[in-house]
Amino acid sequence: MIPASVDALLEEAGRCVACGLCLPHCPTYRKTLNEADSPRGRIALMQGGLERRIPMNERYHAHLDLCLGCRACEAACPNNVAYGGLLAGVRSLAESSRRRGWWRRLVRAALVDGLLAKPARLRLAGGLLRAWQASGVPVLAKKSTRLAQWSLARIVLRLPPIKLQPVWKAVYPAQGAVRGEVGLFLGCVARVADSDTLRATIFVLNRLGYTVRVPHGQACCGALYASLGGQERAAGFERENVDAFSGLDVVISTATGCGAALKGYPQAFADRVQDVSEFLAAAEGWTEVDIAPLAETVAVHESCLMRNVLRCQGKPYGLLHRIPTLAAVPLAGNDQCCGAAGTYALTQPGMAAALLADKIEAVKAGAARIVATSNIGCALHLAAGLKEAGLEVEVVHTVTLLARQMGFDDDKTR
Repeated sequence: MIPASVDALLEEAGRCVACGLCLPHCPTYRKTLNEADSPRGRIALMQGGLERRIPMNERYHAHLDLCLGCRACEAACPNNVAYGGLLAGVRSLAESSRRRGWWRRLVRAALVDGLLAKPARLRLAGGLLRAWQASGVPVLAKKSTRLAQWSLARIVLRLPPIKLQPVWKAVYPAQGAVRGEVGLFLGCVARVADSDTLRATIFVLNRLGYTVRVPHGQACCGALYASLGGQERAAGFERENVDAFSGLDVVISTATGCGAALKGYPQAFADRVQDVSEFLAAAEGWTEVDIAPLAETVAVHESCLMRNVLRCQGKPYGLLHRIPTLAAVPLAGNDQCCGAAGTYALTQPGMAAALLADKIEAVKAGAARIVATSNIGCALHLAAGLKEAGLEVEVVHTVTLLARQMGFDDDKTR
């Protein structure tokens, strides 16, 4: 993480030589062909704003806000400019001077500070969402033209069926010979909308002989806060998570967005963080478990941060190949973002929809009835888009699909 100081940010920005090798890798530049929506263009804007040569007005912020933070430019940069840290630092410095309407401030306070930072409130919210979905009201709400124009309502209406919220145990003992012990990072959105993946991860790890610990004091990874200019708040979560997972040699993340954020923590902690696919690829015990065959072609969606930050995009294929008769193939266009990007679909619905449309066309062009991904935000975004397009394609986490073939029951809550 780059300190949110003008000097530190200018020093990092100065490492960009404006070579342009990042341009073809930037999703927003490919859509707009506007230099100000490219990585080097945004870095020039950041330099101008930090040096007070360019006013940090709404037009200035519009170009920075349109950035997905996918960090494809980092992977392509020959000078290794830390674009992600640079963007987060500039957003943090500029946040205090931004003019936001009272409604945006209220929604942000309610969702980000009121829910995501409070696990108990998240659990309550999950229960209320589940009851609301069962009431039949969402069916009527979807027919409301007025609600359809409200971006927050669109997000809520596109949520998948919320499962009964699990009560997480502190320890899930290994089955059979004990091969090791790991800590599981729950995240925030995943606790409510993707508890199946968390439970499936515990299921697979236990059956391979790994004890799973779920530290009670863990917090949000901080990624959403950093993307919204709340770097100081994100740093507070960092300290809580470092304390919560002390004493554990491995910290498992099931969402690549969270994993990338955790990799930005102090080096001693970051070195212990592994994506679940990365850990399972090297895990022992596979010869002692039975995996049922699945005669399906599965399109693998490689999330941006798995490709550009974690650099382990090949690991899900190896796991899927453990399932007899299953064919795992890359989803066309994996080098481009799907448009989810945390809160991006909420704040930039137009660009998010345009990028999602490309993914829907890629699915249509393929023969797969299942799309496997490794990030909850991507999964929700893709599933909603496929449903609205009238396609009967399931979007599932790689580990959940593997766990099913090992006997995991999605409908059973532990």
